[in-house]
Parts: sequence; C-alpha cells; structure tokens
Amino acid sequence: MKLFSEMLNKGINNAGIECEIWRPSVFFGHFSKSANKGLGKWLGYLDKWILYPVVLKMCLLKTKYNHAEIRFHICDHSNSPYLAYLPSARTAITCHDVLAIRGALGFRDAYCNASGLGIILQKWILKNLLKAEKLAAVSHLTLKQLKALSNSTDSKPTDWQVIHNAFNQEFNPIPKTIAEQKVQTLGLPANTPFILHLGSSLKRKNRKLLLDMVVELGDGWNGIVCFAGDGIDADLGEHINKLGLQNRVKSVIKPSHENILALYSACEAFVFPSFSEGFGWPVIEAQACGAVVIASNIEPMPEVSGGAALHENPDKPADFARAFLFLQNGSVKHDLVSKGFENCKRFSSKKMADAYLSLHNLERK
Repeated sequence: MKLFSEMLNKGINNAGIECEIWRPSVFFGHFSKSANKGLGKWLGYLDKWILYPVVLKMCLLKTKYNHAEIRFHICDHSNSPYLAYLPSARTAITCHDVLAIRGALGFRDAYCNASGLGIILQKWILKNLLKAEKLAAVSHLTLKQLKALSNSTDSKPTDWQVIHNAFNQEFNPIPKTIAEQKVQTLGLPANTPFILHLGSSLKRKNRKLLLDMVVELGDGWNGIVCFAGDGIDADLGEHINKLGLQNRVKSVIKPSHENILALYSACEAFVFPSFSEGFGWPVIEAQACGAVVIASNIEPMPEVSGGAALHENPDKPADFARAFLFLQNGSVKHDLVSKGFENCKRFSSKKMADAYLSLHNLERK
C-alpha cells in the first residue's frame, strides 16, 4: 500500500491541506534479514501490533494531534486494529478488498486460502474494520461484500462509501515503434503479436486461461503469450508443457514501470481473466496505454472498465478466444480504445483526493 499512501498524501497536499504519512516503526524487524518469512515475519508482527500502538498513543498525547481539525486516515484495511487507538469521529479507513477476510471465513470464491493463524488474524481485522465510522471501499463490489459480512453484527450507523482508486503512477501510450523496440529487449521476438497478462502467480489470477485461449484459437492466431510480473511457477510451467506451448510463452519478471508501459502499448490485447479482485488496477492501466482489454465478467472488472472492454466468463477459454477474434474488426478495436481513454478520466488523482476530503468533511484551500 506504499504507492496508495503516497498517492493520497500527494493529492491531499496538492489540495492545500498539510498531510504527512505515519508508518509503523521498525525495531524488532532489524534483527532479521527476511521481513516476510519465518522469524522475520513474527518480528514484524511485534513491530506492527505491539510497538507501534505504543508509538501511536505517544503521538496522540501531543497537543496538536488532539486538535479537532486534525484528521487521521488508515490507508489499508489490514491495519484496522489501529482504529482502536485513534479518535473514531476523526478517523477513516480504506478497504481495498475483503478477499483474505472472506477466504478465512470459508468463501471459496475469494480464492484466498488461510492458515490457522491467518484465520485468527483476518477475523481480528474484520472485527475492527466493522467498527469504522468512516470507510472508503475502492469498488461497489468490495463495499457490498463488506456490508454482507456486517449483517450479523450489531454495528452502529456508519459513513461507508465507494471511492475509486486513482492511477498510482503515470500511464500513457508509447509510440508503437518505440514500444516494439523496447519489448524486443525483454526477449519478445520481433514482428510477432502477443497477448499480455500482468500480475502475480496467485491462483485467483487465472493465468492458465491465456494458454487455453491460445489452444482454442488454433491456427487462427500464431502469436505468443507474455506473462509479466511473477515468474512462471511449477503449476503454470506444467500446463505449458502439457499443451505443447513451450515456444509460444515468454515471461518478463518484475518489469520496470517503463517496460510495463511498453508491454501495454505493444500488445495485441491485454487479457485479465481474474476470478476475484478488490479493484483491478491493470484494467485501467492497459486502457490508459491504448490497449484493448478482455477481462473477466466478474465484478469489479466491468465496474472498473466502464464498459470499455470485452468481458467473458473466466471459466471459459473459448469465450475469451471468440472475443479476441472479434477484435480483429478494426472499427471494434478502435471504438474500445477510444472508450478506454475516456473511461480513464474517472480515475484522476484530483477526483480521488476530493472524494477523500469529502469523507473527512474537509474542503480544498
């Protein structure tokens, strides 16, 4: 959530209101080289849940932070336990998704499995999240799912609303010739069309569908599949071998922002068949770079695309293949690209900042 907090901080400051970012102190974490595994993970929990609440209390003892005009915003729902240490009437929180929470509660459509400790942690996060008086959900789906989880509680009236994310970086199309040159340096062959997926290797990202989609296309398309983001894991590699597509798959691991722009700008289509998302940033990133998008018909993808994409059943590769062939009609492709650029105007940083100011009952200066 670093990019989100920095984006929000910049937007609020640009509105003429002084804003600063507080981050959990790192003390115990210095004693481990790995922050996300084994001992490092547990030391991180000590910093986050034992040490930092003490720091918060000390900060709030300072007179200026008790002033009625000071507002607090928790940028990630996973930090909802901090709500207990901040003045409820002057604090809001952003809920980016409830995937891990719903996964811990047994909802299989979340595609997020949880360990025994994870179940306890997510239930604790949910318990505190439902106490928020002011909350911004990044999509209507996320808000709907969160409200559904609160139905069985005696929660008090709340100011919960949808505030869409803005772009967390600049996304613009790169001239085709320049984009093609850049992607060649990433290992993609020259003069060869490719469909693109950008994201992690999590099961919910449904990366196998792109491979099945190529099989469905048969001799009608001789391009390649490019997976950008996480590398090809054992499960995906096995599927590639099973389908005999070893020579038609390229992987670009953790591409730079500049290379991501080139990939979006040069691809024949961006394919995003995710089973579950809280928002789905790649959909609008691709649109902003002039790529046509074929995405899952599961919310919130249609909400985010604004109708400027083709949406299909993520369980049916044949439907994605048919949609891709439909794009061979130049006028259809041109229309979707134009609508995509128009849709992206909904996600400006100014609009997002204004919405958060309104949530906190503040105005631009």
